[in-house]
Amino acid sequence: MKFETLAIHAGQEPDPNNGAVMTPVYLTSTYMQDGVGKPRQGYEYSRTMNPTRKALQDCLAALEGGAFGLAFASGLAATDTVLRLLDAEAHVLAGNDVYGGTFRLFDKVLRRFNLDFTFADTTDPESVADALTPSTRLVWLETPTNPLLRVTDIRAVAEVVHAHPNNPLLVVDNTFATPYLQRPLELGADIVVHSMTKYLGGHSDVVGGAVIVRDKELADKLYFLQNAVGAVIGPMDSFLVLRGIKTLPLRMDRHFENATAIVEFLEKHPKVEKLIYPFHESHPQYKVAKHQMKNGGGMISFLIKGGRESAVRMVEATKIFTLAESLGGVESLIEVPAAMTHLSVAGSQLDVDPSLVRLSVGIENKDDLIADLRQALDQA
Repeated sequence: MKFETLAIHAGQEPDPNNGAVMTPVYLTSTYMQDGVGKPRQGYEYSRTMNPTRKALQDCLAALEGGAFGLAFASGLAATDTVLRLLDAEAHVLAGNDVYGGTFRLFDKVLRRFNLDFTFADTTDPESVADALTPSTRLVWLETPTNPLLRVTDIRAVAEVVHAHPNNPLLVVDNTFATPYLQRPLELGADIVVHSMTKYLGGHSDVVGGAVIVRDKELADKLYFLQNAVGAVIGPMDSFLVLRGIKTLPLRMDRHFENATAIVEFLEKHPKVEKLIYPFHESHPQYKVAKHQMKNGGGMISFLIKGGRESAVRMVEATKIFTLAESLGGVESLIEVPAAMTHLSVAGSQLDVDPSLVRLSVGIENKDDLIADLRQALDQA
């Protein structure tokens, strides 16, 4: 089936008891068993499995071209669970432009459990090869990255990583692209991670995370950790993500349409010092993005002339763009990453330019969005 059909039907069938078309929300913590140690259809406790969550997990697996999906309470809960696959003293290589929350988890939390982290430029496969060590067990990519929208050639990096004697796991955070635009498992990744809070949910009304794999042995280890650690998503939130996914292709196309129009506006504006968008010819990984992604998505970053003060004045002056963290919803959002989503990387090698503005372009009328940005830039 094509992606648009899978987004609506994968993992979901009309209820066999009453024909309900939408997946029911199973608000139950436990299940009656048919006998001692005989759970009905495998359900015994909702931390272990819940029918609404299972429908979501099966849908996620289908959309990413995987075989097994796991849903979590947040993107960071998913990330943390993946890292628990590793033993103490393992080395992790990550991109030097990862999400601030990912950096905080790696650098401020997991280092205390004797995991070693190195941050390198993953857009250069040679830099990845040079940064691998005899202890490397996992390589973590974001592409496009948050907030600088750097694009890594997943297939090229996968070849480097899997040629290493340890055959480290290659993990790709596919939050910005979504499976509609990019399929990392088909390009050589072992694990795909999402913050479902963003484009998959799509309506800024749910927090969730996802992990998708193809290998059964790897899936079994992750299912064990999902149950043992317990950071699972609830049935109501699972339902909200399932509902959001049904319109994912339509929304992503509209995000791209609006972003394209805004890019054309920003590239000519005298107060924009540097425009960053994967499908703009000025982007250093433009050719990789065009080859690897279906379209450029709805995220735009730019440096504004006048430094931090101008950035703050601009983002506080918008009327349609909402000054808020997060991204990927139907409504347009604006932020200054250095003071908001990426404050946790201040002073580190991942430090973000304080004049950087990040846009999450929504699905409103593009002319209204451009008019809002124009008047806000006039006040910067």
